[in-house]
Amino acid sequence: MSEPLLPPASAPTPPVDERTTLADGAWHRMHPLTPLFKGGLVLIIIAGIVISNMRERLGFWFFSLVAPDADIDGLTGGDPIDWVLENNFVLVGLGVVLGVLVLFIGIFWLVWRFQEFRITGEHVEVRKGILFRSQRRAPLDRVQGVNLTRPFPARIIGLAKLEVVGAGTDANVPLEYLATARAESVRADILRLASGARAARQDRIAGVAPGALATARAQLVNSVNHGVTDLITGVDLADVQAESVVKIPTGRLVGSHLLSGVLWFLFFALIYVAALGGVAWSVFRDGDPEGGIIILTMSVGLAVPFIIATIGVTWAQISKSLRYSIASTPDGVRITYGLLTTVTETIPPGRIFAVDITQSLLWRPFGWWVVRINRMSGKSLAQQQSSSAQQFNVVLPVGTRADVERVLALILPDAPESVRSLIWENGALGPSENDPYETMPRRAAWRRPLSWRRHGYAVTPFALFQRRGVVWRKLVIFPLARLQGFSLSQGPIDRLQRVTGVQAHSVTGPVQGVLAGIERDSALGLLDEVARFTALAAAQDRGHRWAEALEEALDQASASDVAAAVPPVAPTAATAVPPVAPTAPTAAGTVTVEWPESPRQDGPSA
Repeated sequence: MSEPLLPPASAPTPPVDERTTLADGAWHRMHPLTPLFKGGLVLIIIAGIVISNMRERLGFWFFSLVAPDADIDGLTGGDPIDWVLENNFVLVGLGVVLGVLVLFIGIFWLVWRFQEFRITGEHVEVRKGILFRSQRRAPLDRVQGVNLTRPFPARIIGLAKLEVVGAGTDANVPLEYLATARAESVRADILRLASGARAARQDRIAGVAPGALATARAQLVNSVNHGVTDLITGVDLADVQAESVVKIPTGRLVGSHLLSGVLWFLFFALIYVAALGGVAWSVFRDGDPEGGIIILTMSVGLAVPFIIATIGVTWAQISKSLRYSIASTPDGVRITYGLLTTVTETIPPGRIFAVDITQSLLWRPFGWWVVRINRMSGKSLAQQQSSSAQQFNVVLPVGTRADVERVLALILPDAPESVRSLIWENGALGPSENDPYETMPRRAAWRRPLSWRRHGYAVTPFALFQRRGVVWRKLVIFPLARLQGFSLSQGPIDRLQRVTGVQAHSVTGPVQGVLAGIERDSALGLLDEVARFTALAAAQDRGHRWAEALEEALDQASASDVAAAVPPVAPTAATAVPPVAPTAPTAAGTVTVEWPESPRQDGPSA
């Protein structure tokens, strides 16, 4: 007789309090207004434009259906609304409008009804679709970060979009849209579970417990108040460590973007003036002044859109970085930026693969730097090349040395104090006396005639450092625990000069690890050192489950407290279990141990 099949085991769920968290393993729905902000609003606007432009034709067609015997020959040149009023079709018109509204509401309700998400102890899952169903899942141990975006229209009524960043191409899982307080709570739960903790966070977000607001009207009023308040005071400041907050003054931010734009503006302006001068010279040389005036007028007209586009791009870059802040939270490093549309990115520890510190020549008198990182974005290659995706790789748009040091302390918390000189005195600002960096030999200086003295590297058990550039000073840091690979390359000219090129491989991002013209023997020694240090660093790294060590420490402390409070009890004859030696190896070559059955405390069994 075969044994009955067991029901399939459901996904394990963390022990949580359902009153304070949504990480309970059950399916939950998005906000009811989600369809409106996921294309419904655009659909309504397009429908309004179409109806406005084609109202006469639509009116002629509709009234020919409802009143075929009526005199509608003159409708084409008039207003359909006037014809409705004159022929007492007001109720019919209102019925049509009501029917269209009911149709839209029904479609939106179906879209909302078939969008759900759940959070278990192992993954975040989203399913949606009516005719074509889709289901996406992000394992919690592969979460690279959680982004919370508040688009301006949705932000006004207190809605936000959550995106769980996965480790792979097109691996992100979006949760859109949620009430802002609920989105913040879900973000905290996801990061808490991804950290290796046994339960989701039990605190209440935004000071409002779920269920505290009795009516939907009160919830909407609270969401709108919350969104308007955030426009003034800022967002995501409740659980940050105040002493770790790094902010950028508005004047510095605007000035840095203007200085960066001046170089490109002058470059394109010179090309434009040179081309215009050549055309004008050829026209006047041929003795056609009227044609020259026409060409000059057309050129000025073409320059106006170029100037407007330049101003628009510059303002877009400035507005994206306004109200920037970076701070430490219990769940990782939180980066917030944006004036109207606010983006909040939370990066857990151990998710940063490379760091780039750069200073342009125009910024050098002010001592400004920019810090960029490589991290897994979970987007496709085309999405990674967009400006909005590249914004996620900038963790400090512009800052002083003190700002950079505070940011590095946040994103590289395990960096030892001994590497400080490799970062600044000998790195970003170097070279200095007794330079510890291995640089390009003099015989290969023709490859980098301006920066060959800076072009080099240094390696420690913590990271690989690469220094290069004079016009654009650059220092690149590759934490060895997350280095993806290291390679050497040598062409025929390199072999003649006994040099080689080295490259540190990381995930896709703006930080590159290429050095040219390094001494061949030094590069071979670097290859061995990087391989040895990387293996040691990866074995000791706990960044992917950063809360497990804390949980273990708390468990050990609790066990020690219990052992100290409870005196040891000597075993009695009834409870003592004599040691039993293992039996002989079985045929399969394993050793089995049989423990005697302990006395039962609930009486004899039947």
